[in-house]
Amino acid sequence: MRILGIDPALSITGYGIIDEKARGLSLVGAGVVQTRAAHALPERLAVIYREITRIVQDFNPDCMVLEKLYVHYRHPTTSYILGQARGIICLVCAQKELSFFEYAATRVKKAIVGAGLASKAQVQRMVSGSLGLAQLPKYKDITDALALAIAHSYISRTAQEVMAKK
Repeated sequence: MRILGIDPALSITGYGIIDEKARGLSLVGAGVVQTRAAHALPERLAVIYREITRIVQDFNPDCMVLEKLYVHYRHPTTSYILGQARGIICLVCAQKELSFFEYAATRVKKAIVGAGLASKAQVQRMVSGSLGLAQLPKYKDITDALALAIAHSYISRTAQEVMAKK
């Protein structure tokens, strides 16, 4: 199964694609989609739409995984803007008829590290180790996207094993 993890944001959206095979996980591709703050919101969302569409076409994933939206009461505007970027990404998912999954950040950390309150550094080390990376990705957004993809692999595999035992 090929899994596309996306860490959405308006400025820097990270993405990571992994293949899940019987022997383990392998990195297929990763990067960021960047927009410029000087551009109008519709233009920035259009860039995200075009680039995520291109990534889906180029890598042909079986599913897409996003982090569930967390709304902090002190930063409602940030959540609103993040929701717009997420909406554009979900639109691409629907248009390309990809299976869609979303997990809370604590669920991703629990799947990757074994602790829902794990630090960013712990998640980075586990992502690097799981994929055999020689060095950490340049952007934390890439690491977060890869963590989503890896977590989905672990979570779905566990669910399949449980169903097989029933």
